[in-house]
Amino acid sequence: MNHPWTELPRLRLACLDMAGTTVSDGGLVERSASVALAAQGVEPGTSGHAAGLTVVRRTMGMSKIVVFREIFDGDEAAAQRANAAFEQAYADLVGAGEVSALPGAAEAIAALREAGVAVVLTTGFARPTQDAIIDALGWRDLVDLALVPGDGLRGRPYPDLVLHAALRLGVDDVRAIVVAGDSVNDIGCGVRAGAGVVAGVLGGAHGRADLAAAGATHLLAAVAELPALLGQP
Repeated sequence: MNHPWTELPRLRLACLDMAGTTVSDGGLVERSASVALAAQGVEPGTSGHAAGLTVVRRTMGMSKIVVFREIFDGDEAAAQRANAAFEQAYADLVGAGEVSALPGAAEAIAALREAGVAVVLTTGFARPTQDAIIDALGWRDLVDLALVPGDGLRGRPYPDLVLHAALRLGVDDVRAIVVAGDSVNDIGCGVRAGAGVVAGVLGGAHGRADLAAAGATHLLAAVAELPALLGQP
């Protein structure tokens, strides 16, 4: 599964997922999705609610509007309302202090940047939610760039976020990119982008077997292990 390091150029860019990879949200995605479903009349305890949460779990890492379009079977108005309710519910939980950095995540990011590796945070959330998380954690100056789907950029598992990060930061070889995430959609994004290292982070949305099957080149117990994997202090 691992690539021989001799085949890779010097790594220059790390694209890291947020919730479940660098950020501990304690199940806030599902809680917010439950609120969003209920706001559209899909109440907890119903088969429709259970089916909706099943879709949410399967699509972890993807753009949330895409997820709600699937749940509401192409009803764009319902999907947009649910997405707005989701983002508001998640923002309220962030504002209540219910997100925190995963152990070692900030230190790993700092170590990568110290070693000359640019760090980009990617997510399936909308921009206001991503901004709220970054500000709550005090990470505004910790990373080089933060990207979300939209404005012509498709969310994961499409490669757009990673490739856009490479363009913005002047990376001229996709093999010089490492992508890390806890969902199969994070892994799919990295694989499609041609990243030299695509690291599955355990303990989040999807397990070891699923991440490996999606194409992870490496599996990490936590994102804190990433600098050591890449040979950084």
